[in-house]
Amino acid sequence: MRYPELQGKVALITGGSGGIGRGTAKVLAEQGMRVVVNGRDPVAIEAAVKEAATSAEAAKSGGTAIGVAADTTDLAAVESMRQEVERRYGAVDVLAIFAGGGTGRPAPIDQTSEDDWHATVHANLTSTFLVIKSFLPSMRERRQGSIITMSSLAARTPTPASVAYTAAKAGVIALTKQLAHELAPAGIRVNNIAPSTIMTERLESRMPREFAERMLAEHPLGRLGTPLDVANVTAFLASDASSWLTGLTIDVAGGKWMP
Repeated sequence: MRYPELQGKVALITGGSGGIGRGTAKVLAEQGMRVVVNGRDPVAIEAAVKEAATSAEAAKSGGTAIGVAADTTDLAAVESMRQEVERRYGAVDVLAIFAGGGTGRPAPIDQTSEDDWHATVHANLTSTFLVIKSFLPSMRERRQGSIITMSSLAARTPTPASVAYTAAKAGVIALTKQLAHELAPAGIRVNNIAPSTIMTERLESRMPREFAERMLAEHPLGRLGTPLDVANVTAFLASDASSWLTGLTIDVAGGKWMP
């Protein structure tokens, strides 16, 4: 799908240097957007920027990409990132807040350390709050913008994920709904994507074949997700095609979860 209205607009993707975020950066650049790839690893950021900016489709549509390293759990770092983005590209139109993930092996709650709990909640929920807190004022001022948060199937139904990760991702869904209600009068939409298993390069290199086959059997559509599946939904939520949608959680889950 092509969304001409996205051409020339600015999108920030936190966690954009790998996996789902990297795939999304490429798709949004191919829509003609000016994409900001955020992450912590400068080498990974550079690779993601190069992939997005040198795409033939991006060149055809005028899409570009730059990278900005920042720890999204640190408000000072997020504010510094915002200032750099606005200096180089201008105000952000689309926030895709995809940074997060687990911070350790899943464990029963009584075996979960306080440090693991705080680290996981900060990486997933606090980082979402801080990015929105920093970038929202310019959206309010312009009375426009699309914010897309990232949750997980783990927030929708019990999974092997840790209790800290599950709670944090459920918090992201609640935050999304609350913000959607609060910001609708200002013309700002807030939606959430909750993926099931997405076969990133990293996951594919680590997942045993037997486990992959078992996961396939759990998804009625007969395959695991790809970063492109999430990226295409992100482009839709960023576009005017979804202009009457806000407060939703879209389950990119291959039929594994049907609310």
